[in-house]
Amino acid sequence: MSKFLIVGLGNIGNEYANTRHNIGFDVVNAFVLKHGGTFRVDKLAYVAEMKYKGKPVICICPTQFMNLSGRPFLYWMNTEKVPIENTLTIVDDVALPLDKIRLRPAGSSGGHNGLKDIEAVLGTDNYPKLRFGVGNDYPKGMQANFVLGKWLKTEEPTVLLKIGKCVELIESFISAGIEPTMTAFNNLSIKP
Repeated sequence: MSKFLIVGLGNIGNEYANTRHNIGFDVVNAFVLKHGGTFRVDKLAYVAEMKYKGKPVICICPTQFMNLSGRPFLYWMNTEKVPIENTLTIVDDVALPLDKIRLRPAGSSGGHNGLKDIEAVLGTDNYPKLRFGVGNDYPKGMQANFVLGKWLKTEEPTVLLKIGKCVELIESFISAGIEPTMTAFNNLSIKP
């Protein structure tokens, strides 16, 4: 039976809640909530286990900081014996506009510290990633402040809509596979 590992990247702590950088946590929380799961504190992560269309799904939000996401990813992938192609890592991406999401079966970290650490620990960038566009509306040299900043009130309707779309994307990834899911979601412009 195929098992899946859904990994939301973010930083623990209330000061990081509802920031652009924590959108991975927010998407995974929405997926778990929709499917009646609950998180428990476990080794290196908050963990929720559930089934979707009969397939076991492990969802994690690492309890390490963002730039130490590799160990929790590897630990849960190995512990649950999930093939790397059945993992999905959800991250914020400043290279994509706010109305876009992008699913890829592989690809570089694009400068994202969470992905850099996973890549270093795994020794490959060949694992599926869902990039949640957060835009790049910040002055030169202010990227850290931007991604660690809270969503603007004007962005919130789009963000909520996109979180819902990302939950649908995860469901499609599990039930239909990555290729049809990329075709269905990668070219959408998601706006209220």
